Amino acid sequence: MLRARGPRSTQFRTRVAILTGAILVGIVATLFAEAADWAGMVFSHFATTWHWIPLVTTPLTFMGLVWMTRRYAPLARGSGIPQVIAAQANPNDATRTLISVRTVAAKAVLTIGAVLSGASVGREGPTVQLAAAVMGVTHRLVRVPLRGGVVIAGGAAGVAAAFNTPLAGLLFAIEELASAYEQRVTLLVLAAIVIAGMVAQSVQGDYIYFGAIGAHMPLLSALVVAPVAGIAGGMSGGLFSRIVLSMAVSRNRLTDWTRAHPVAFAGMCGGVVAVLGVATGLTWGTGYASARAMIVGVDAPLWFGPAKLIATAATAIAGLPGGIFAPSLAVGAGVGNLLREIFPGEPASAIVILGMVAYFAGVVRAPLTAVIILSETTASRGLMLPMFATAFIADAASQWVCREKLYHGLSKTFAMTATPRSR
Repeated sequence: MLRARGPRSTQFRTRVAILTGAILVGIVATLFAEAADWAGMVFSHFATTWHWIPLVTTPLTFMGLVWMTRRYAPLARGSGIPQVIAAQANPNDATRTLISVRTVAAKAVLTIGAVLSGASVGREGPTVQLAAAVMGVTHRLVRVPLRGGVVIAGGAAGVAAAFNTPLAGLLFAIEELASAYEQRVTLLVLAAIVIAGMVAQSVQGDYIYFGAIGAHMPLLSALVVAPVAGIAGGMSGGLFSRIVLSMAVSRNRLTDWTRAHPVAFAGMCGGVVAVLGVATGLTWGTGYASARAMIVGVDAPLWFGPAKLIATAATAIAGLPGGIFAPSLAVGAGVGNLLREIFPGEPASAIVILGMVAYFAGVVRAPLTAVIILSETTASRGLMLPMFATAFIADAASQWVCREKLYHGLSKTFAMTATPRSR
């Protein structure tokens, strides 16, 4: 009985590994967020002081980062979420490849480098891969097998910690587990996600990502706005996903050339990002400041959304390590800003938030996660019903343009062979 339930039992050690991992995820995510925010401020100061220099430095940095990624850490490229999805097929082997300490350490350093270059990247995707790796380390230390569901839960805990939104991390895990891994979601796994979010919240403070907006919209207005926002944002998000997936998995003359000359192609992508950034001054980095300004009602150029979409797509297909969560929210704010021209009499904040929900749901194809993230990051719980309607319409509209889910399509490029014991 003692062996079955005591401190030496597999059950007890598994609980220790998951709960310890959850606490560490909150700490690691917070440290990584601080580093990324610092890098963003450094680049912002650099781009303001030396307005034209990024036309040279950004493409060269893109080239250097892609060369280093391919040479030293090829599994660190891209968002990090596809790697976590792929890792669930064989999680124990993945701790030595996709979510190894070496891979995620390189991921963190290279993502900071991407932020320092002005790339349109976020830290949320890399945080997911970092968090899954932390879970792998704690399981190896106490010598218990790592299950696929725990890998996904670790990644979802990273989402919770990155946005300071425990509930959004919970929904992310449920949506990903439901579509990617047929497994019962245990109470312990869900508790780990909440604990990681709470630890991050304790360290970072009880703040709201975009501020307490408290947007709302009359029901009759929502009946008109939600379908338009859902279709516009969903199709735009689907277009982004199609571009990224086509460059990653399709075979044609263009993609054959990019695979044969990855560093040169990265330089070209960096050139696109640099030209847009220098010309507009608004498309650098995550786009957080621009998105928040539009949410609170500040007028923004109508071209911001399309320009930010191009900058984010150019960054994503370049092969850099870095996420798309935060830039996608900024593009969505740009979509909402365009919708304000169609619905000038409606609350500006509500229109922008619905645009963000629609575009994010169109890209990620996780409508519940999209709604909860925007609800928690703007404290706009009074807008929940319009957000749900918009998200589900956007999810359907995205499929008109791109049938395959972005992260699951990209995960095939990191595919691992499943083993019976890893399940």
